[in-house]
Amino acid sequence: MSKINVMGTKISIYREKEGYISLTDIARFKDKKRTEQVIQNWLRNRNTIEYLGMWECINNEEFKHLEFEGFRKKAGLNSFVTTAKQ
Repeated sequence: MSKINVMGTKISIYREKEGYISLTDIARFKDKKRTEQVIQNWLRNRNTIEYLGMWECINNEEFKHLEFEGFRKKAGLNSFVTTAKQ
């Protein structure tokens, strides 16, 4: 693992060849006291869900397409809530 400095904030990079970066570090920059809420709000966004679904299709042979459709259809609705663990 290494780190890059972005606007004075250290962001962790995992699996450098693939370019994975720490969403938690980025959210902490936005709001140190409510990092979880920043991530949860980001995960509610329809564009985020569609991006994650596409990434999984490309990189995860065991991706459950039908299960994902339920998330995708609800994304962006006021009633839609999810967490990183889900």
